[in-house]
Amino acid sequence: MKISSAEFVMSNSDVDKCPKDKLPEYAFIGRSNVGKSSLINMLTSRKSLAKTSGRPGKTQLINHFIINKTWFLVDLPGYGYARVSKSSKKVFQKFITAYFSKRVQLVSAFVLVDCRHEPQKIDLEFMQWLGENQIPFSIIFTKSDKLSKNKLPAQIAAYTEEMLKYWEEMPNYFITSSSSGLGKEDVLNYIAEINSKLKKS
Repeated sequence: MKISSAEFVMSNSDVDKCPKDKLPEYAFIGRSNVGKSSLINMLTSRKSLAKTSGRPGKTQLINHFIINKTWFLVDLPGYGYARVSKSSKKVFQKFITAYFSKRVQLVSAFVLVDCRHEPQKIDLEFMQWLGENQIPFSIIFTKSDKLSKNKLPAQIAAYTEEMLKYWEEMPNYFITSSSSGLGKEDVLNYIAEINSKLKKS
């Protein structure tokens, strides 16, 4: 898939105020220091579509971007480690849960995971929640360029081993790097393939 247009549509914290269009949506979510904004900018070939920040937790609203006029990329607030108050985190959690529970346009979520780290409890629990609520998702391993060619496969293998303690099989996953562009075509082609099937159904 080639992205010819990517435009910001709206930000809000109320799921009921999200776009009324029936276009398919793909939601991107992960811990607040996982490199989500950089990944979105890489996927869309836009340097500042999503605002990057040295301070984790910058995204605090549901952000809709329309891609090629045919589908929505949804940038959701990061969870964990954000420098916000406990009360703010509860608000985030509430509307994130509402988004996944209510948003019928949602086709799939992408859970971003920093491949440099061991499996984090917060990520595992969130994916478990998605599974229990029958919400399709894929894992995107970010920052692969930060690991050596030998270390990367070992990290993915370790993560797979941990996931298989909870899942019958490893969920669909992608390995990406926002700096090199690794994984861009794989993720976009995956979305294009799903969109194509949706049109036929």
